[in-house]
Amino acid sequence: MIAGNGVYPEIFVTAARRAGMKEIIAAAFIDETKSDLTKIVDAIEWFRVGQLSKMIAFFKKHEVKHAVMVGQIAPKNLFDLRPDFRTLLMLARLKKRNAETLFGAIGNELAKEGIELLPATTFLDDCIPQAGHIAGPKPKKRRLEDAHFGLEIAKASSKLDIGQTVIVKNGTVLAVEAFEGTNEAIKRGGALGRGNSTMVKVSKPDQDMRFDVPVIGPDTISVAAEGNVDVIAVEAGKTLLLDKQEILARCERLKVTLLAVE
Repeated sequence: MIAGNGVYPEIFVTAARRAGMKEIIAAAFIDETKSDLTKIVDAIEWFRVGQLSKMIAFFKKHEVKHAVMVGQIAPKNLFDLRPDFRTLLMLARLKKRNAETLFGAIGNELAKEGIELLPATTFLDDCIPQAGHIAGPKPKKRRLEDAHFGLEIAKASSKLDIGQTVIVKNGTVLAVEAFEGTNEAIKRGGALGRGNSTMVKVSKPDQDMRFDVPVIGPDTISVAAEGNVDVIAVEAGKTLLLDKQEILARCERLKVTLLAVE
């Protein structure tokens, strides 16, 4: 696996072991991946973002045939690459540089070496919610209307490759996620809304499920509660809830509604 930050890599390892995977090899990133991962995988090597040749050599050494991207890379690191020669050639072929084009190009480079990049949701079907109320207080009609309104806006924003999260209130857009990331967008929009605001997170149109899949974790719930955002709506069937039991517990404790919409 290609392991980024957060709890995603650990949850993936647990699910993969449960599914019967006996050997898990991890490519980890300096200043991104949690060091605890070392204890639960069979082999691990640490890289700087951009060391593609070294990573591929590591995978080939261990006869890896399938890889999964799990965990985020901080956006700033995508613009602070320390590329090796192979990465420089890859970047030169890209007309646009964003998460989708960069990770897609990495997938193509892996494929050239006989390594198939699998969906980021592999082994994690139980973490993908279907439409409906998931946790926290039952939403009122006005909040459901905001959730569906936000879904429409977020889909348009993600299509333009601006961001996949919006904050709305009473049919008004308070904030649209951009380079700063989801948590900062929540804080900005929540401050403007001063309570009773709704966060909506969606996938991109024609989302490549091998990478950049929308994710909600326990910290998202806490950040929302602190930022006066008390409803979180995610796109049904296309969002990962990581550490689901803790998410449910925080929603109940912090009175944050979590629902999935289509």
